[in-house]
Amino acid sequence: MVAAVFHSSLDSGPAGAVVAEAARPSALPAQTIAHQAATPRMPFDWRALWLAVLPPVIGVVLLVAIWALLTMNSNTFPTPRATYEAAVKLFADPFYDKGPNDQGIGWNVLYSLQRVAIGFGMAAAVGIPMGFLLGRFTFLNRMVNPLVSLLRPVSPLAWLPIGLLVFQSANPAAIWTIFICSIWPMIINTAVGVQRVPQDYLNVARVLNLSEWKIITRILFPAVLPYMLTGVRLSVGTAWLVIVAAEMLTGGVGIGFWVWDEWNNLNVKHIIVAIFVIGIVGLLLEQLLVTIAKRFSYDD
Repeated sequence: MVAAVFHSSLDSGPAGAVVAEAARPSALPAQTIAHQAATPRMPFDWRALWLAVLPPVIGVVLLVAIWALLTMNSNTFPTPRATYEAAVKLFADPFYDKGPNDQGIGWNVLYSLQRVAIGFGMAAAVGIPMGFLLGRFTFLNRMVNPLVSLLRPVSPLAWLPIGLLVFQSANPAAIWTIFICSIWPMIINTAVGVQRVPQDYLNVARVLNLSEWKIITRILFPAVLPYMLTGVRLSVGTAWLVIVAAEMLTGGVGIGFWVWDEWNNLNVKHIIVAIFVIGIVGLLLEQLLVTIAKRFSYDD
């Protein structure tokens, strides 16, 4: 009874307010503790690092080991060690220039990339708008789709003589071959992306009385962008494959011509080095476009 009266007197007076305020825990430390508990420091994931690094390393080591075993007693095919020594000499000065037919491997790769950039850029400038039109208008799609289905499977090298006949020069013929072979993935993927845009979006645009230009720029383009980037990625891979074959036939400066010239010199070590260079450049182009595609992907 006395204790109850004592507690009620404390709670009713100024002293009770002071005691209650002193007994209440501080708000700032509680928030700090809660924040620290909500965001714990994550330990470094060594397992994920090993899973990302170890399998590719094992694959490369296994390839080199099989290569070394198969060429152990060979007098015609170079060993990994001989190829490595040839690569060291090549990349010691990759940009030397001793005339039109004697340039370093670096210049040859850059010339090939330049042709790929021109041909691929022209294909993107034509193929992406055409894909939008084919996906947007059914009549146009039914008119052009048989032509795309007919011309798309044609081998890249079958287009090269047409380019030589029309342009009367090797360099524009190679660019033409890249253009005609890399345009199809962009047309097809862009058209498919436009056709998969939900009809509700287009109905809202019709209700708002939007112009066709606003429908394309405000509705279709953001929705179609992931499909379009997939077509771009496939087209770049095709363009890089085509330029090597085209340069073998047209000559001049380029990684394809460099490979063929080394074959004429029976320098197989340089051919193997060129194969690795072509693969690495193609892989870098692929990864660059995959990164861009992930940046504009909204699936997650």
